[in-house]
Amino acid sequence: MVFGNNDDRKIIYEDISFKKGKNDFPVSYKEELIQKETEILNKFKKILNPEIEKLIDGYSNGLVLSKQKYTPIHVDEVASILARFYEKVRKIVDWKDDNALRRGAVERILKRILFPKLTSFLGKDFNTDKIAETVTLELIRSGHLPNDEVPTEKISIVSKALYKYLIFMEYLSNYGSFEIKEKTNFANFVLEIAACEVEEILANPMKENGIILAMTEILNNRISIVPINSLTPDEKVKQIKVAVQRTLYDLDDNYVVYQILKENYPNWKNMSPDEINELAKKLPSMWKNIYKEINIPSTRKFTAVAEKVDTVFTLLDDVLEQVKDKPREIKSILEDKEKFKKLFKKSYNKRLKTLKTRLFRLAIFSTLSVFLSNWFTFFIVEIPLAHIFYEGFNLVAAIADFMIPTFVMFLLVVIIKPPKEENIKKVMSTALNFVYQDEGHVHYQIRTQEKRFNLFNLIMTVIYVLTTGLIFYGISYIFHIAQLPMTSVIFDTFTIALTVYAAVVIRNQSKELNVDEGRSAQDFVLDIITVPVAKVGSFLARKWKEYNVVAIFFNFIIETPLAVILDFIQGWSEYIKERRTELH
Repeated sequence: MVFGNNDDRKIIYEDISFKKGKNDFPVSYKEELIQKETEILNKFKKILNPEIEKLIDGYSNGLVLSKQKYTPIHVDEVASILARFYEKVRKIVDWKDDNALRRGAVERILKRILFPKLTSFLGKDFNTDKIAETVTLELIRSGHLPNDEVPTEKISIVSKALYKYLIFMEYLSNYGSFEIKEKTNFANFVLEIAACEVEEILANPMKENGIILAMTEILNNRISIVPINSLTPDEKVKQIKVAVQRTLYDLDDNYVVYQILKENYPNWKNMSPDEINELAKKLPSMWKNIYKEINIPSTRKFTAVAEKVDTVFTLLDDVLEQVKDKPREIKSILEDKEKFKKLFKKSYNKRLKTLKTRLFRLAIFSTLSVFLSNWFTFFIVEIPLAHIFYEGFNLVAAIADFMIPTFVMFLLVVIIKPPKEENIKKVMSTALNFVYQDEGHVHYQIRTQEKRFNLFNLIMTVIYVLTTGLIFYGISYIFHIAQLPMTSVIFDTFTIALTVYAAVVIRNQSKELNVDEGRSAQDFVLDIITVPVAKVGSFLARKWKEYNVVAIFFNFIIETPLAVILDFIQGWSEYIKERRTELH
């Protein structure tokens, strides 16, 4: 039997003592027995929430298995220095968050290898082993994977995974209803999903996947839907998981779609050739619908709940990272609340200490990305257009063209404030609530029915549209005062929208340590100004990724010969080492 607390034990024990005789045991001895009894019972008492216990067990077992013997892949350090420098340049060129950089590198390698041969793809016999080896070596060389830690055996697993995606690509010629642009977009989709699987195989994110699952299961138990039958249990879990992936690790839609495909096809990684061919016929129609499924209006409500508590699971990830060297002791460490609190607070303080630095670095890279693209568009688009319409640039206009977006980004980042000192107490309280059974459970309610359109909504919509128009008019007027040509005024106004969108994303990331924080008057005013502009910038960012001519230039004009040079350096280094071994 497990009693509720020490008071319960004292009452029961005193009752027993009374029956035996009030003075049979001294008080000090009685208290000592109670203390020992408490220690023994706590060893058998389930104090962790079952979802957290499941997470810990899976993570601990995974760490033990990962320490088994394997043959590591080694790349040359000299070639790695040059490759890592190039990746820093790519970070400026690509419009990607940190969590998508490695997957973006996989996409680039696959596109560089496959796209030039896409027009004559049908009937080609591609060597998947060679492609898998190239992808793996280049990821290690560029610093996206650790050197001397990735097992050589994983190359064959990557090769097997790539096979089905090459079959999907082969079916492109059979999609007669697709126009050229649709075929290109579908090919991009296939390679982006392939990149998700390749990254998962090589990086083995067992901890991250476990935390996503734990957070999903906990929220599923604590979220109630109104009306009750408006969502099936499966639909509810699906929307929660989508929200968790987006908020916890800022994962993009491609990753979410990949996870859905794996759930819909449990044998996704071990499909037979017949199953692959059958799926290849269905995939185009699925491609058009699956993105709609994860962006239905009610998903935003689940995302709002997930955003309130994602800080807890982000820090839980950090805690597990601290104790990964003791896989067999992780459970006992987390069962001790005092130890958990110390580790949790350490993780919080570490993130708090580096928050400003990380945000500033992210702001610099985002600004440089826009700034670099401005150089290309200034000479390729703006100057030619200005001459066509008999306008020109003076020095002041040219400086304004580059400096105003940079200043906007700087201003929006400077006003970001770190969390308040008392925030740690709220985060800790919420964390204990999710990790331990005896800390109470907070429940959330989601109404899936959309509010009916009424006069108030109409008024708010009109105000929002007018505000958006006035803000863009004010931005364009500033460029007009700076004497920019009218074509550049229009172009740079949209550049500001991109910059504001990047700044809002950074601002959202600055709240990674906040739990359900209310908005101040300053936040309200700032949202009125930035949200309409950022919405336009979000649309432009998606198009920027699709038509990023700078990225295309780097992919095929610079990256292809660079890969050849790096392979030569790698081979030359290995040749020299072999010759050196002959000297004895």
